[in-house]
Amino acid sequence: MLSVVIPAYNERENINAAVREIGAAASLCDDYELIFVDDGSDDGTWEEISQLSAQDPHIRGLRFSRNFGKESAIFAGLKEAEGDAVAVMDCDLQHPPKLLGEMYAAWRDGAEVVEAVKATRGKESFIYRLFAKFFYSVMKKSSGMDLDRTSDYKLLDRKVADALNELPERQTFFRALSGWVGFRSERIEFDVAPRNAGKSKWSFSKLFKYAISSITGFTDLPMHIITWSGLLFFVFAVILGINTLVNFCAGNAADGFTTVILLLLIIGGILMLGIGIIGYYISKIYEEIKCRPRYIVSQRVGVKGKEKTR
Repeated sequence: MLSVVIPAYNERENINAAVREIGAAASLCDDYELIFVDDGSDDGTWEEISQLSAQDPHIRGLRFSRNFGKESAIFAGLKEAEGDAVAVMDCDLQHPPKLLGEMYAAWRDGAEVVEAVKATRGKESFIYRLFAKFFYSVMKKSSGMDLDRTSDYKLLDRKVADALNELPERQTFFRALSGWVGFRSERIEFDVAPRNAGKSKWSFSKLFKYAISSITGFTDLPMHIITWSGLLFFVFAVILGINTLVNFCAGNAADGFTTVILLLLIIGGILMLGIGIIGYYISKIYEEIKCRPRYIVSQRVGVKGKEKTR
């Protein structure tokens, strides 16, 4: 059985097309279920999911009490999925559904994680491409994981999904964690398609916050930046101190007001940066130790096993 997890946030215009195309691709498998996770939409997305679920027993739906984010939606779908293999893909059909058959075949041949990687990135601005390249470079150097060209479009074996469900952390990064857990993986390339309808909900500011959250949640590189900054400044201070003493002994000491101001500005900047980074990590720790749930499900529709849920 194949479970397909489809996060959706204000995607009312795409629900019908997603059911039609993803359902057609998944129906080539032995058995399948489509699990839509409504991440607190306010545009009628849930009503579309509910209506289609009543017409098709293969369709199930979860509705969050509010917007918890795509990561929470993915992990809610993984926990709800009952298939022997679980695929995760976007609702806007930028992840081509036709690739599901090839991914399913790779899983049947023994792959435990089948990753769909981007051969082309579609229509993206130069700034977005540059930002993505920088982000993946930082992740690779800090964690050793090559996430370049990766996406959330993946197919996981049941034991991989179970391993991810057992992770206790609240701040998750599915794209990296699916590789971090290990298991035999295989990559399949795809071309990013245009959105079926509507506009992307990811603004540049949201992507930036998501990138910062992912980096700090998966690597301690920013903490090491503070250490290296302190070390470099210490070396600079030693050189400057030696130079000042030599000039003083030679009788060439000059007015040091400008130097003092510059040093104070540099030291103050490094200290504020360090305090900011440490504060961000402390806020992450604070979020974790509160142990609040990743999400709250307010409604369910569709058949789970033999029980009808409402």
